[in-house]
Amino acid sequence: MKFDVLTLFPAMLEAVLGDSIIGRARENGIIELNFTDIRDYTKNKHRKVDDYPYSGGGGMLMSPQPVYDAYKAVTEGLDYKPRTIYMSPQGRVFNQSVAKELAREEHIVLLCGHYEGVDRRVIDEIVDEEISIGDFVLTGGEIPAMAVIDAVSRLIPGVLAAAGSYENESHYSGLLEYPQYTRPQEWHGVEIPEVLISGHHANIEKWKREQSLIETLKKRPDMLENAELTDDDRAFLEHYKNERT
Repeated sequence: MKFDVLTLFPAMLEAVLGDSIIGRARENGIIELNFTDIRDYTKNKHRKVDDYPYSGGGGMLMSPQPVYDAYKAVTEGLDYKPRTIYMSPQGRVFNQSVAKELAREEHIVLLCGHYEGVDRRVIDEIVDEEISIGDFVLTGGEIPAMAVIDAVSRLIPGVLAAAGSYENESHYSGLLEYPQYTRPQEWHGVEIPEVLISGHHANIEKWKREQSLIETLKKRPDMLENAELTDDDRAFLEHYKNERT
């Protein structure tokens, strides 16, 4: 999996994505991350990449020329068009389902806007889709781009130790994750659930599933509408709700 990020702040991405799991995956050649400074492609001697919008109002707008030239530089020589995404509050909202979709790509280009955004003409010419990480506005696209890279990369085989490292996590299966515990067995007078030290794997898996259902019901009941539930899941939820009323 290859990511190219077009940005005004490459050091910002390098500082975050150069460490930990993503950094190790990069060192091991499992993923490739390239951060291209859009300023390197401006024809302005002062490295200026923005100008006033014709529509008036406050703020500045990123000019199309340096963005386009940066894009052409990272795609030069390719016999295919990489999936090109503009990080924008107007885009499709990013979630685990979108992460799984993007993990099937071989090459993704992420465009990070700044100021009041990017001239629409270059977006229309190079961008395949816009993606948002939520209904709020940030100062630039770098933080959203890092979130997308992190979420997608950990689904690539070899990035995590095993598929089970993410398949049981919140949102992957449409449910929130069950509670987790570590040593010591008793802390502040609270013991971990006895089933977890029983050694009975079937009971442990049953407990995990039931706890995921409970966590989702309590915190994100809206997710249950689209989750893949079995008849046993539905019966358990009905019983649990009846006990609480």
